[in-house]
Amino acid sequence: MRLQRRRYSEPGIYDPNMTPLIDVSLVLVVILMVATPLAFQSGIAVNAASRSGKQSTEQVKTERIEVSVLANGRVTVNRTTVARDSLGRMLGPLLRAAPNGMLVLRCDDGVPHGDFVSVLDEARQLGAGKIAVVGS
Repeated sequence: MRLQRRRYSEPGIYDPNMTPLIDVSLVLVVILMVATPLAFQSGIAVNAASRSGKQSTEQVKTERIEVSVLANGRVTVNRTTVARDSLGRMLGPLLRAAPNGMLVLRCDDGVPHGDFVSVLDEARQLGAGKIAVVGS
């Protein structure tokens, strides 16, 4: 018995179909574009202070804690300058004594973003209930 091979006269399509590959790739790019900003956002809810906050009463000033992050690596807490590594020791008792845990945070222009966010994170961990970021 002899095996016969059939010869097809019609040429086949031997190139891969790129359309599904391109479709899936574009969908992944869109998903990554949407998800990337969410990965870099801090888990801290920060309320931006309005300009009317400067006209607050003297009673509100005594209930809040003011923290300023300076460009030289130091921090001021209620106008007392402290080193960055001792911020927790100074801020912790003040936040526990504050009735509403209100923290007003200011930042110099030359401060790196990571330093500013680390102060925000530390204040949140120490018990700051509300954080207001005020522009200079």
